[in-house]
Amino acid sequence: MSSELTEEEMRRALFGTPHPEQQVPAPLVKEPVEEILLAKPVVAPAAKKKVAKAFTPRLRVTLRVGNEFEGKMIEFTHEADTLSSLLAEQEAVKAARKKYKYVEVVSVKSM
Repeated sequence: MSSELTEEEMRRALFGTPHPEQQVPAPLVKEPVEEILLAKPVVAPAAKKKVAKAFTPRLRVTLRVGNEFEGKMIEFTHEADTLSSLLAEQEAVKAARKKYKYVEVVSVKSM
């Protein structure tokens, strides 16, 4: 017996003898049937109900701002949509720092 096997013999040893594929008849192609869609009558949209706005918590932060050290300071107010006074204060200081160098928080009040 030869120790060298051909590729075909190896395939038969690993996978078995190939089964002849059964021929499946091609499915019959049906002619497309035109679908008839009934047009719905156009209805004028009813007056939409106004949805009441949900209560949005707001805080008003008052700041004293300026560009000169111990110079003229002006009051700056910022309204924040949050219940957290800390977040409102940080948001206000961030907004004020865009224009002013010195920022001092005066008060944080609920609206």
